[in-house]
Amino acid sequence: MDETQYREALTSVDAAWRHMEDPTNLMMVSGIMRLEEKLEKDKLIQVFKHGWLIYDRMKQHIEDTPLIKTPHWVEDKPFHLENHMIWEKLSDPNDKQALHARMNELVSTPLDFNQALWQCHIFEEYKGGSVLLLRIHHCIADGIALIGVLLSLTGSSVEESLNLHIEPRKEKHYPHLSTIGYMYRQAGSAIDTARKTTTRLFHTTLNTVAHPSRLVGLLKAGSEGGLSIARLIFKNNDPKTIFKGRLGKEKVLAWSDAIPLADVKRIRRKTGSTVNDVLLTALSGALNRYLREKGEVTEGLEITAAVPVNLRKQEHSGQLGNQFGLVFLTLPVGIDEPLDRLFELKKRMDHLKNSPEAIVALGMLKTLGLAPAELQKTVVNILSQKITSVMTNVPGPREKFYLAGVKVKDMMFWVPCSGKAALGISILSYGGDVRLGLATDRNLVPDPQQIIQGFYEEFQYFMDLIRQVEEE
Repeated sequence: MDETQYREALTSVDAAWRHMEDPTNLMMVSGIMRLEEKLEKDKLIQVFKHGWLIYDRMKQHIEDTPLIKTPHWVEDKPFHLENHMIWEKLSDPNDKQALHARMNELVSTPLDFNQALWQCHIFEEYKGGSVLLLRIHHCIADGIALIGVLLSLTGSSVEESLNLHIEPRKEKHYPHLSTIGYMYRQAGSAIDTARKTTTRLFHTTLNTVAHPSRLVGLLKAGSEGGLSIARLIFKNNDPKTIFKGRLGKEKVLAWSDAIPLADVKRIRRKTGSTVNDVLLTALSGALNRYLREKGEVTEGLEITAAVPVNLRKQEHSGQLGNQFGLVFLTLPVGIDEPLDRLFELKKRMDHLKNSPEAIVALGMLKTLGLAPAELQKTVVNILSQKITSVMTNVPGPREKFYLAGVKVKDMMFWVPCSGKAALGISILSYGGDVRLGLATDRNLVPDPQQIIQGFYEEFQYFMDLIRQVEEE
Protein backbone atom coordinates (compact mmCIF):
# COMPACT_ATOMS: atom_id res chain seq x y z
CA MET A 1 0.00 0.00 0.00
CA ASP A 2 1.34 3.42 -0.97
CA GLU A 3 1.03 5.51 2.19
CA THR A 4 1.10 8.84 0.30
CA GLN A 5 -1.99 8.27 -1.79
CA TYR A 6 -5.41 9.76 -1.18
CA ARG A 7 -8.00 7.09 -0.51
CA GLU A 8 -11.76 7.19 -0.19
CA ALA A 9 -14.09 4.36 0.70
CA LEU A 10 -16.76 3.53 -1.86
CA THR A 11 -20.24 4.29 -0.61
CA SER A 12 -22.07 1.12 0.37
CA VAL A 13 -24.27 1.35 -2.74
CA ASP A 14 -21.30 1.85 -5.07
CA ALA A 15 -19.54 -1.06 -3.34
CA ALA A 16 -22.57 -3.25 -3.98
CA TRP A 17 -22.30 -2.55 -7.71
CA ARG A 18 -18.57 -3.21 -7.67
CA HIS A 19 -19.12 -6.64 -6.08
CA MET A 20 -21.87 -7.56 -8.55
CA GLU A 21 -19.19 -7.80 -11.24
CA ASP A 22 -19.20 -11.28 -12.76
CA PRO A 23 -17.52 -12.67 -15.90
CA THR A 24 -20.97 -13.45 -17.33
CA ASN A 25 -22.53 -10.12 -16.31
CA LEU A 26 -20.14 -7.17 -16.42
CA MET A 27 -21.31 -4.14 -14.47
CA MET A 28 -20.66 -1.67 -17.26
CA VAL A 29 -22.91 1.05 -18.61
CA SER A 30 -22.21 1.39 -22.35
CA GLY A 31 -23.32 4.13 -24.70
CA ILE A 32 -22.69 5.45 -28.18
CA MET A 33 -22.85 8.79 -29.90
CA ARG A 34 -23.00 8.91 -33.68
CA LEU A 35 -21.72 12.19 -35.10
CA GLU A 36 -22.60 13.82 -38.40
CA GLU A 37 -18.98 14.63 -39.28
CA LYS A 38 -15.56 13.28 -38.35
CA LEU A 39 -14.24 14.18 -34.92
CA GLU A 40 -10.90 15.93 -34.70
CA LYS A 41 -8.66 14.08 -32.28
CA ASP A 42 -7.03 17.11 -30.66
CA LYS A 43 -10.35 18.85 -30.07
CA LEU A 44 -11.95 15.80 -28.46
CA ILE A 45 -8.95 15.23 -26.21
CA GLN A 46 -9.15 18.83 -25.00
CA VAL A 47 -12.86 18.40 -24.21
CA PHE A 48 -12.11 15.31 -22.09
CA LYS A 49 -9.16 16.97 -20.36
CA HIS A 50 -11.14 20.07 -19.39
CA GLY A 51 -14.50 18.37 -18.77
CA TRP A 52 -14.39 14.63 -18.11
CA LEU A 53 -11.19 14.63 -16.06
CA ILE A 54 -12.35 17.28 -13.58
CA TYR A 55 -14.09 14.34 -11.89
CA ASP A 56 -11.55 12.56 -9.69
CA ARG A 57 -13.28 9.21 -10.26
CA MET A 58 -12.12 9.30 -13.87
CA LYS A 59 -8.49 9.18 -12.66
CA GLN A 60 -8.89 6.61 -9.90
CA HIS A 61 -8.96 2.83 -9.65
CA ILE A 62 -10.24 0.53 -6.89
CA GLU A 63 -8.15 -1.30 -4.34
CA ASP A 64 -9.28 -3.55 -1.50
CA THR A 65 -7.52 -2.48 1.68
CA PRO A 66 -5.74 -4.88 4.07
CA LEU A 67 -7.55 -6.74 6.84
CA ILE A 68 -11.04 -5.34 6.37
CA LYS A 69 -10.91 -5.82 2.58
CA THR A 70 -13.27 -2.94 1.80
CA PRO A 71 -12.96 -1.30 -1.65
CA HIS A 72 -11.48 2.19 -1.83
CA TRP A 73 -10.83 4.71 -4.58
CA VAL A 74 -7.11 5.24 -5.17
CA GLU A 75 -5.43 7.68 -7.54
CA ASP A 76 -3.87 6.32 -10.71
CA LYS A 77 -0.19 7.24 -10.48
CA PRO A 78 0.58 8.02 -13.17
CA PHE A 79 -2.68 8.47 -15.04
CA HIS A 80 -2.40 7.98 -18.82
CA LEU A 81 -5.29 9.36 -20.85
CA GLU A 82 -4.18 7.36 -23.90
CA ASN A 83 -5.07 4.16 -22.02
CA HIS A 84 -8.68 5.32 -21.94
CA MET A 85 -9.23 7.15 -25.22
CA ILE A 86 -8.66 4.60 -27.97
CA TRP A 87 -8.91 5.51 -31.64
CA GLU A 88 -9.95 2.74 -34.01
CA LYS A 89 -10.61 2.22 -37.70
CA LEU A 90 -13.22 -0.17 -39.06
CA SER A 91 -12.23 -2.49 -41.88
CA ASP A 92 -15.11 -0.97 -43.87
CA PRO A 93 -16.27 2.46 -42.64
CA ASN A 94 -19.69 1.95 -44.27
CA ASP A 95 -20.35 -1.55 -42.87
CA LYS A 96 -22.94 -1.49 -40.08
CA GLN A 97 -22.26 -5.14 -39.25
CA ALA A 98 -18.56 -4.42 -38.74
CA LEU A 99 -19.42 -1.69 -36.23
CA HIS A 100 -21.93 -3.94 -34.44
CA ALA A 101 -19.45 -6.81 -34.23
CA ARG A 102 -16.78 -4.61 -32.67
CA MET A 103 -19.25 -3.11 -30.21
CA ASN A 104 -20.40 -6.60 -29.16
CA GLU A 105 -16.78 -7.56 -28.59
CA LEU A 106 -16.10 -4.50 -26.45
CA VAL A 107 -19.18 -4.83 -24.21
CA SER A 108 -18.19 -8.46 -23.60
CA THR A 109 -14.69 -7.44 -22.44
CA PRO A 110 -14.18 -6.46 -18.79
CA LEU A 111 -12.55 -3.20 -17.80
CA ASP A 112 -9.11 -3.32 -16.18
CA PHE A 113 -9.49 -2.87 -12.41
CA ASN A 114 -5.85 -1.84 -12.16
CA GLN A 115 -6.67 1.52 -13.73
CA ALA A 116 -9.55 3.99 -13.92
CA LEU A 117 -12.75 2.13 -14.77
CA TRP A 118 -13.72 3.66 -18.09
CA GLN A 119 -12.77 3.58 -21.75
CA CYS A 120 -13.81 5.66 -24.72
CA HIS A 121 -13.43 4.04 -28.15
CA ILE A 122 -13.60 6.43 -31.10
CA PHE A 123 -14.27 4.95 -34.51
CA GLU A 124 -12.73 7.68 -36.60
CA GLU A 125 -14.80 7.13 -39.71
CA TYR A 126 -18.27 5.67 -40.05
CA LYS A 127 -20.67 6.61 -42.83
CA GLY A 128 -19.17 10.07 -43.25
CA GLY A 129 -18.92 10.82 -39.54
CA SER A 130 -17.50 9.28 -36.37
CA VAL A 131 -18.84 7.02 -33.62
CA LEU A 132 -17.92 7.30 -29.95
CA LEU A 133 -18.47 4.24 -27.72
CA LEU A 134 -18.10 4.82 -23.98
CA ARG A 135 -17.77 2.01 -21.43
CA ILE A 136 -17.84 2.93 -17.73
CA HIS A 137 -18.29 0.85 -14.60
CA HIS A 138 -21.56 1.15 -12.72
CA CYS A 139 -19.79 1.70 -9.40
CA ILE A 140 -18.70 5.14 -10.65
CA ALA A 141 -22.22 6.39 -11.29
CA ASP A 142 -25.74 5.49 -12.34
CA GLY A 143 -27.24 6.26 -15.76
CA ILE A 144 -28.79 9.59 -14.80
CA ALA A 145 -25.48 10.88 -13.41
CA LEU A 146 -23.52 9.67 -16.42
CA ILE A 147 -25.90 11.30 -18.88
CA GLY A 148 -25.44 14.53 -16.93
CA VAL A 149 -21.65 14.25 -17.13
CA LEU A 150 -21.76 13.52 -20.86
CA LEU A 151 -24.04 16.46 -21.50
CA SER A 152 -21.66 18.72 -19.59
CA LEU A 153 -19.09 17.98 -22.32
CA THR A 154 -21.39 19.28 -25.04
CA GLY A 155 -22.78 22.60 -26.21
CA SER A 156 -25.80 23.87 -28.09
CA SER A 157 -23.55 25.22 -30.86
CA VAL A 158 -20.16 24.52 -32.42
CA GLU A 159 -18.58 27.43 -30.55
CA GLU A 160 -20.08 26.52 -27.20
CA SER A 161 -18.95 22.89 -27.49
CA LEU A 162 -15.36 24.03 -28.04
CA ASN A 163 -15.30 26.55 -25.18
CA LEU A 164 -16.52 24.63 -22.17
CA HIS A 165 -16.54 26.27 -18.76
CA ILE A 166 -17.19 23.43 -16.33
CA GLU A 167 -16.90 24.09 -12.61
CA PRO A 168 -14.84 21.44 -10.82
CA ARG A 169 -16.89 19.33 -8.41
CA LYS A 170 -15.84 19.32 -4.79
CA GLU A 171 -15.05 15.76 -3.80
CA LYS A 172 -14.12 14.40 -0.43
CA HIS A 173 -10.43 13.63 0.17
CA TYR A 174 -8.66 12.09 3.10
CA PRO A 175 -5.32 13.42 4.35
CA HIS A 176 -2.08 11.49 4.01
CA LEU A 177 -2.08 8.72 6.61
CA SER A 178 0.34 5.99 7.60
CA THR A 179 -0.74 2.45 6.86
CA ILE A 180 -1.75 1.82 10.50
CA GLY A 181 -3.45 5.20 10.80
CA TYR A 182 -5.27 4.59 7.56
CA MET A 183 -6.59 1.24 8.81
CA TYR A 184 -7.93 2.93 11.97
CA ARG A 185 -9.67 5.57 9.87
CA GLN A 186 -10.99 2.89 7.56
CA ALA A 187 -12.43 0.86 10.42
CA GLY A 188 -13.94 3.96 12.03
CA SER A 189 -15.50 5.02 8.74
CA ALA A 190 -16.99 1.57 8.20
CA ILE A 191 -18.52 1.54 11.70
CA ASP A 192 -19.87 5.07 11.29
CA THR A 193 -21.36 4.24 7.89
CA ALA A 194 -22.97 1.11 9.23
CA ARG A 195 -24.51 3.00 12.13
CA LYS A 196 -25.95 5.72 9.91
CA THR A 197 -27.24 3.67 7.00
CA THR A 198 -28.27 0.33 8.43
CA THR A 199 -31.67 0.93 10.00
CA ARG A 200 -33.42 -1.98 11.64
CA LEU A 201 -35.61 -2.49 8.59
CA PHE A 202 -32.75 -2.65 6.13
CA HIS A 203 -30.45 -4.55 8.47
CA THR A 204 -33.10 -7.26 8.61
CA THR A 205 -33.37 -7.48 4.83
CA LEU A 206 -30.28 -9.61 4.19
CA ASN A 207 -31.47 -12.24 6.66
CA THR A 208 -34.97 -12.31 5.22
CA VAL A 209 -33.67 -13.15 1.76
CA ALA A 210 -32.26 -16.42 3.03
CA HIS A 211 -34.89 -16.85 5.77
CA PRO A 212 -38.25 -15.43 4.56
CA SER A 213 -39.98 -16.54 7.77
CA ARG A 214 -38.24 -13.66 9.55
CA LEU A 215 -40.50 -11.23 7.70
CA VAL A 216 -43.46 -12.20 9.91
CA GLY A 217 -42.53 -9.56 12.46
CA LEU A 218 -42.34 -6.88 9.80
CA LEU A 219 -45.67 -7.90 8.35
CA LYS A 220 -47.33 -7.86 11.76
CA ALA A 221 -46.01 -4.35 12.22
CA GLY A 222 -47.78 -3.49 8.96
CA SER A 223 -45.07 -1.13 7.72
CA GLU A 224 -45.19 -0.22 4.03
CA GLY A 225 -41.46 -0.87 3.81
CA GLY A 226 -41.90 -4.33 5.26
CA LEU A 227 -44.73 -5.08 2.86
CA SER A 228 -42.60 -3.93 -0.06
CA ILE A 229 -39.78 -6.23 0.99
CA ALA A 230 -42.27 -9.03 1.50
CA ARG A 231 -43.62 -8.64 -2.03
CA LEU A 232 -40.09 -9.11 -3.35
CA ILE A 233 -38.92 -11.87 -1.01
CA PHE A 234 -42.09 -13.94 -1.27
CA LYS A 235 -42.45 -13.34 -4.99
CA ASN A 236 -42.15 -16.50 -7.05
CA ASN A 237 -39.17 -16.85 -9.33
CA ASP A 238 -39.90 -15.59 -12.82
CA PRO A 239 -41.11 -18.32 -15.19
CA LYS A 240 -38.60 -20.28 -17.22
CA THR A 241 -38.36 -18.88 -20.74
CA ILE A 242 -35.59 -18.65 -23.32
CA PHE A 243 -34.63 -15.38 -21.62
CA LYS A 244 -33.46 -17.34 -18.55
CA GLY A 245 -30.71 -19.94 -18.46
CA ARG A 246 -26.99 -20.47 -18.24
CA LEU A 247 -25.17 -17.25 -19.13
CA GLY A 248 -22.07 -16.96 -21.27
CA LYS A 249 -19.49 -14.19 -21.55
CA GLU A 250 -20.54 -12.91 -24.98
CA LYS A 251 -23.18 -10.19 -25.18
CA VAL A 252 -25.10 -8.82 -28.15
CA LEU A 253 -26.36 -5.24 -28.59
CA ALA A 254 -29.29 -4.08 -30.69
CA TRP A 255 -31.07 -0.75 -31.03
CA SER A 256 -33.98 0.66 -32.94
CA ASP A 257 -34.18 3.43 -35.49
CA ALA A 258 -35.52 6.76 -34.29
CA ILE A 259 -39.23 6.88 -33.45
CA PRO A 260 -40.70 10.40 -33.39
CA LEU A 261 -41.67 11.29 -29.84
CA ALA A 262 -44.59 13.25 -31.28
CA ASP A 263 -46.10 9.98 -32.56
CA VAL A 264 -45.78 8.37 -29.14
CA LYS A 265 -47.54 11.37 -27.61
CA ARG A 266 -50.39 11.05 -30.11
CA ILE A 267 -51.01 7.52 -28.88
CA ARG A 268 -50.67 8.67 -25.28
CA ARG A 269 -53.31 11.37 -25.67
CA LYS A 270 -55.86 9.13 -27.39
CA THR A 271 -55.49 6.29 -24.89
CA GLY A 272 -55.17 8.33 -21.69
CA SER A 273 -51.82 6.70 -20.93
CA THR A 274 -48.23 7.93 -20.65
CA VAL A 275 -45.26 7.81 -23.00
CA ASN A 276 -43.74 5.07 -20.84
CA ASP A 277 -46.97 3.07 -20.90
CA VAL A 278 -47.06 3.14 -24.70
CA LEU A 279 -43.41 2.17 -25.17
CA LEU A 280 -43.49 -0.62 -22.60
CA THR A 281 -46.69 -2.00 -24.08
CA ALA A 282 -45.05 -2.19 -27.51
CA LEU A 283 -42.00 -3.81 -25.93
CA SER A 284 -44.15 -6.39 -24.12
CA GLY A 285 -45.83 -7.23 -27.41
CA ALA A 286 -42.42 -7.57 -29.07
CA LEU A 287 -41.31 -10.04 -26.40
CA ASN A 288 -44.55 -11.96 -26.93
CA ARG A 289 -43.90 -12.17 -30.68
CA TYR A 290 -40.31 -13.28 -30.19
CA LEU A 291 -41.21 -16.04 -27.74
CA ARG A 292 -43.97 -17.37 -30.01
CA GLU A 293 -41.60 -17.35 -32.99
CA LYS A 294 -39.25 -19.53 -30.93
CA GLY A 295 -42.06 -21.97 -30.18
CA GLU A 296 -42.79 -20.91 -26.59
CA VAL A 297 -46.27 -20.70 -25.06
CA THR A 298 -47.09 -17.13 -24.00
CA GLU A 299 -50.70 -17.39 -22.83
CA GLY A 300 -50.95 -15.77 -19.41
CA LEU A 301 -47.18 -15.18 -19.29
CA GLU A 302 -45.85 -12.43 -17.06
CA ILE A 303 -42.20 -11.50 -16.66
CA THR A 304 -40.67 -9.09 -14.18
CA ALA A 305 -38.38 -6.17 -14.95
CA ALA A 306 -36.31 -4.35 -12.34
CA VAL A 307 -36.76 -0.65 -13.12
CA PRO A 308 -34.34 1.95 -11.66
CA VAL A 309 -35.95 5.07 -10.16
CA ASN A 310 -33.89 8.24 -9.73
CA LEU A 311 -33.75 9.29 -6.06
CA ARG A 312 -31.03 11.91 -6.44
CA LYS A 313 -31.81 15.26 -4.84
CA GLN A 314 -31.81 18.25 -7.18
CA GLU A 315 -28.86 19.84 -5.40
CA HIS A 316 -26.82 16.67 -6.06
CA SER A 317 -27.59 16.54 -9.77
CA GLY A 318 -23.98 17.26 -10.79
CA GLN A 319 -22.43 14.53 -8.65
CA LEU A 320 -21.37 11.01 -9.51
CA GLY A 321 -22.29 7.89 -7.55
CA ASN A 322 -25.42 5.75 -7.47
CA GLN A 323 -28.57 7.29 -6.06
CA PHE A 324 -31.45 5.24 -7.35
CA GLY A 325 -33.89 2.68 -6.07
CA LEU A 326 -35.65 -0.11 -7.89
CA VAL A 327 -39.26 -0.98 -8.52
CA PHE A 328 -40.34 -4.32 -9.92
CA LEU A 329 -42.71 -4.11 -12.84
CA THR A 330 -44.52 -7.22 -14.04
CA LEU A 331 -44.95 -7.00 -17.81
CA PRO A 332 -48.19 -8.53 -19.15
CA VAL A 333 -46.41 -10.27 -22.03
CA GLY A 334 -49.13 -12.93 -22.32
CA ILE A 335 -51.92 -10.49 -23.25
CA ASP A 336 -52.16 -10.69 -27.04
CA GLU A 337 -54.57 -7.78 -27.66
CA PRO A 338 -52.47 -4.58 -27.66
CA LEU A 339 -55.10 -2.25 -26.17
CA ASP A 340 -55.92 -4.68 -23.35
CA ARG A 341 -52.20 -5.01 -22.71
CA LEU A 342 -51.80 -1.21 -22.62
CA PHE A 343 -54.59 -0.67 -20.09
CA GLU A 344 -53.32 -3.49 -17.86
CA LEU A 345 -49.77 -2.16 -17.96
CA LYS A 346 -50.97 1.37 -17.20
CA LYS A 347 -52.78 0.05 -14.12
CA ARG A 348 -49.59 -1.62 -12.90
CA MET A 349 -47.47 1.44 -13.57
CA ASP A 350 -49.93 3.68 -11.69
CA HIS A 351 -49.70 1.36 -8.70
CA LEU A 352 -45.90 1.50 -8.67
CA LYS A 353 -45.90 5.30 -8.72
CA ASN A 354 -47.42 5.30 -5.23
CA SER A 355 -45.25 2.48 -3.91
CA PRO A 356 -42.30 2.91 -1.48
CA GLU A 357 -40.44 0.09 -3.24
CA ALA A 358 -37.79 2.37 -4.78
CA ILE A 359 -36.72 3.81 -1.41
CA VAL A 360 -36.81 0.36 0.19
CA ALA A 361 -34.64 -1.04 -2.61
CA LEU A 362 -32.08 1.75 -2.17
CA GLY A 363 -31.87 0.86 1.50
CA MET A 364 -31.40 -2.79 0.57
CA LEU A 365 -28.51 -1.83 -1.75
CA LYS A 366 -26.91 0.24 1.03
CA THR A 367 -27.13 -2.68 3.43
CA LEU A 368 -25.95 -5.12 0.78
CA GLY A 369 -22.85 -3.01 0.14
CA LEU A 370 -21.83 -3.38 3.79
CA ALA A 371 -22.03 -7.18 3.66
CA PRO A 372 -19.15 -9.53 2.76
CA ALA A 373 -18.67 -9.94 -0.99
CA GLU A 374 -19.66 -13.61 -1.00
CA LEU A 375 -22.92 -12.88 0.84
CA GLN A 376 -23.62 -10.06 -1.62
CA LYS A 377 -23.29 -12.44 -4.56
CA THR A 378 -25.55 -15.00 -2.90
CA VAL A 379 -28.28 -12.43 -2.25
CA VAL A 380 -28.00 -10.95 -5.78
CA ASN A 381 -28.30 -14.41 -7.35
CA ILE A 382 -31.37 -15.21 -5.26
CA LEU A 383 -33.07 -11.91 -6.13
CA SER A 384 -32.13 -12.10 -9.82
CA GLN A 385 -34.09 -15.34 -10.14
CA LYS A 386 -37.20 -13.27 -9.46
CA ILE A 387 -36.66 -11.06 -12.52
CA THR A 388 -36.06 -11.59 -16.23
CA SER A 389 -34.74 -8.17 -17.21
CA VAL A 390 -33.38 -4.84 -16.07
CA MET A 391 -35.13 -1.95 -17.78
CA THR A 392 -34.46 1.78 -17.67
CA ASN A 393 -35.76 4.91 -19.36
CA VAL A 394 -33.53 8.00 -19.46
CA PRO A 395 -34.78 11.32 -20.84
CA GLY A 396 -32.12 12.97 -22.97
CA PRO A 397 -32.01 16.56 -24.22
CA ARG A 398 -34.87 17.77 -26.39
CA GLU A 399 -32.55 19.57 -28.78
CA LYS A 400 -29.57 18.07 -30.57
CA PHE A 401 -26.17 19.18 -29.32
CA TYR A 402 -22.53 19.35 -30.38
CA LEU A 403 -19.47 17.50 -29.11
CA ALA A 404 -16.02 18.93 -29.84
CA GLY A 405 -17.50 21.05 -32.63
CA VAL A 406 -19.51 18.27 -34.31
CA LYS A 407 -23.28 17.70 -34.12
CA VAL A 408 -24.36 14.48 -32.41
CA LYS A 409 -26.73 12.78 -34.84
CA ASP A 410 -28.08 10.16 -32.47
CA MET A 411 -27.19 8.36 -29.26
CA MET A 412 -28.07 5.21 -27.32
CA PHE A 413 -26.99 3.43 -24.15
CA TRP A 414 -27.26 -0.04 -22.61
CA VAL A 415 -27.65 -1.08 -19.00
CA PRO A 416 -25.91 -4.03 -17.36
CA CYS A 417 -27.87 -6.85 -15.79
CA SER A 418 -27.02 -8.36 -12.43
CA GLY A 419 -26.91 -11.87 -11.09
CA LYS A 420 -28.47 -14.29 -13.56
CA ALA A 421 -30.62 -11.76 -15.46
CA ALA A 422 -29.89 -11.84 -19.19
CA LEU A 423 -32.01 -9.11 -20.81
CA GLY A 424 -31.13 -5.42 -20.53
CA ILE A 425 -33.70 -2.97 -21.90
CA SER A 426 -32.97 0.74 -22.41
CA ILE A 427 -35.14 3.58 -23.65
CA LEU A 428 -33.58 6.95 -24.48
CA SER A 429 -35.10 10.11 -25.90
CA TYR A 430 -32.95 12.63 -27.76
CA GLY A 431 -33.67 15.51 -30.10
CA GLY A 432 -37.39 14.78 -30.43
CA ASP A 433 -36.95 11.05 -31.07
CA VAL A 434 -36.95 7.95 -28.89
CA ARG A 435 -35.01 4.70 -29.29
CA LEU A 436 -35.14 1.24 -27.77
CA GLY A 437 -31.91 -0.60 -26.96
CA LEU A 438 -31.42 -4.25 -26.01
CA ALA A 439 -28.43 -6.05 -24.50
CA THR A 440 -28.72 -9.84 -24.46
CA ASP A 441 -26.66 -12.91 -23.72
CA ARG A 442 -25.55 -14.63 -26.93
CA ASN A 443 -26.14 -18.07 -25.41
CA LEU A 444 -29.81 -17.30 -24.82
CA VAL A 445 -30.85 -14.56 -27.26
CA PRO A 446 -28.36 -14.34 -30.14
CA ASP A 447 -30.71 -12.28 -32.34
CA PRO A 448 -32.14 -9.34 -30.32
CA GLN A 449 -32.76 -7.41 -33.54
CA GLN A 450 -35.78 -9.69 -34.03
CA ILE A 451 -37.25 -8.24 -30.84
CA ILE A 452 -36.61 -4.76 -32.21
CA GLN A 453 -38.51 -5.70 -35.37
CA GLY A 454 -41.43 -6.88 -33.25
CA PHE A 455 -41.32 -3.56 -31.40
CA TYR A 456 -41.73 -1.72 -34.74
CA GLU A 457 -44.74 -3.87 -35.62
CA GLU A 458 -46.42 -3.38 -32.25
CA PHE A 459 -45.89 0.37 -32.41
CA GLN A 460 -47.25 0.48 -35.97
CA TYR A 461 -50.43 -1.22 -34.76
CA PHE A 462 -51.07 1.71 -32.42
CA MET A 463 -50.24 4.26 -35.09
CA ASP A 464 -52.73 2.66 -37.51
CA LEU A 465 -55.34 2.60 -34.77
CA ILE A 466 -54.84 6.28 -33.93
CA ARG A 467 -55.11 7.25 -37.61
CA GLN A 468 -58.42 5.42 -37.84
CA VAL A 469 -59.73 7.23 -34.77
CA GLU A 470 -58.55 10.62 -36.08
CA GLU A 471 -60.20 10.03 -39.47
CA GLU A 472 -63.60 9.23 -37.96
